[in-house]
Amino acid sequence: MFELLSLYLDFIEIEKGLSNNSIEAYRRDLEAFLGYLDDKMLSEISRHDISRYIRALKEKGYAITSITRKISSIKSFFKWACMSGNTDNNPTQLIEVPKLPKRLPKVMTIKDIEEILSHNLSSLDGVILELLYSCGFRVSELVNLNLQDINLNGKYILCTGKGDKQRIVPIGNAAIKKIKEYLPERDFFILKNKLQTKKFLIAENGHFITRQDIYTLVHAQGEIINKNISPHTLRHSFATHLLENGADLRVVQELLGHSNVATTQLYTHISKKRLKDVYFEINH
Repeated sequence: MFELLSLYLDFIEIEKGLSNNSIEAYRRDLEAFLGYLDDKMLSEISRHDISRYIRALKEKGYAITSITRKISSIKSFFKWACMSGNTDNNPTQLIEVPKLPKRLPKVMTIKDIEEILSHNLSSLDGVILELLYSCGFRVSELVNLNLQDINLNGKYILCTGKGDKQRIVPIGNAAIKKIKEYLPERDFFILKNKLQTKKFLIAENGHFITRQDIYTLVHAQGEIINKNISPHTLRHSFATHLLENGADLRVVQELLGHSNVATTQLYTHISKKRLKDVYFEINH
């Protein structure tokens, strides 16, 4: 069974082009599921087995979001197993994925953003925060950014997103200024540590900036203004502020790298809610 799982993980990496983090999540979910079934053959697994596993997850106190993700992992695995001819048994067909309550992501005000970007930041921290907000990058996209992806003359960045899909993201004058401020510092870090690299974000000690480095930076900046924020909060804010200022939904979809416009439509709900909040704040 675990040999079959290894083949499936290869499939979603090579054929689907999923990120390492996504593949690791699938691996953890499916190893836990298969381990729970005591090495049953694929053809022996029933709908009852899966329902029993879901009940066990609920009894252990797993959040509905975690359970939903685990069910989706199991469904995808069985679908692949049937398509690849490894089994004709798919007990997940009648298993329903729990509906998640719609939760609107946190969004910062423009005043909050301006306050964070006006702090006394190093050129490295400044360029990280500016690109997260003004380009709406995912953390993984930013840490994997290479120097040659940035075209200052053309005022755009070639961003590689999920599934290695590339998109062009325009950069404004504020972002260009931050990049130009950081580049001499980057050159110094490269010389100091005798590096040969295309990576854009490099720390003084020569290590490449990681996802955790960025999470730590953003969280610390949020604490200064008494906000609990993450890098994705800046991405959400980028999209919401664009829509609030009249940007077309399809344009925002392209800028964010969403494959489905329905994902982007979430931000229209945020805009409406913020409008109501402001109205009631003014009139009460």
